[in-house]
Amino acid sequence: MPKIKHPARSPHIDMTPMVDLFSLLLTFFMLTTSFRPQEAAPIETPNSVSEKQAPDNDIMTIYISKEGKVFFNIDNGQDTSTHFRIKLLEKMAEQYKLTFTPKELDKFGKMSSFGMPIKNLKAWIDAEDPKERDKLQVGIPMDSTDNQLAWWVRSARITNLSAEVAIKGDAETDYTAVKKIMDLLQENKVNKFNLVTNLQKDEVTLKDMPK
Repeated sequence: MPKIKHPARSPHIDMTPMVDLFSLLLTFFMLTTSFRPQEAAPIETPNSVSEKQAPDNDIMTIYISKEGKVFFNIDNGQDTSTHFRIKLLEKMAEQYKLTFTPKELDKFGKMSSFGMPIKNLKAWIDAEDPKERDKLQVGIPMDSTDNQLAWWVRSARITNLSAEVAIKGDAETDYTAVKKIMDLLQENKVNKFNLVTNLQKDEVTLKDMPK
């Protein structure tokens, strides 16, 4: 008697649990991801061959646009519960006899780089329209009579003793503007700082290969 052949069946995998898992992971990442705030000004940094990386936390950054405008930022440190940005604003408010509400302090603690006279900082924090906020970004004053950038640097150093300093200047920034920032840092006993650049890509051709 001939053997009865059972019809061949291709294996079937139920993907429903995988779809459910993917949906849960996607929802989790969407709810927990915090987007990086937009910087005060677009800055195209120059190229260099240095591969040293600036730290991700505990860093004070001074931005210089190609027009020579100066902006400032400090992060909350590796332990975000320290709220360095809030403490910094409280020190500056005390220095310039200003008052910020707890809501404004909390909002400032989550924001990014800024650059305006400190009298306009409250309006910048409270502005709901991004365009109105951008209009206030005219640069931090560095006048000899009221060098507000110097006070930001001094107060930031007191607030976070571990913070490193970085200068991020545009490739088209005039050198005198960068030197002015360096002189200001040295006047405030900051003799070690990072210059933020892009890593230059060296293309190797066949003629450059060793024989």
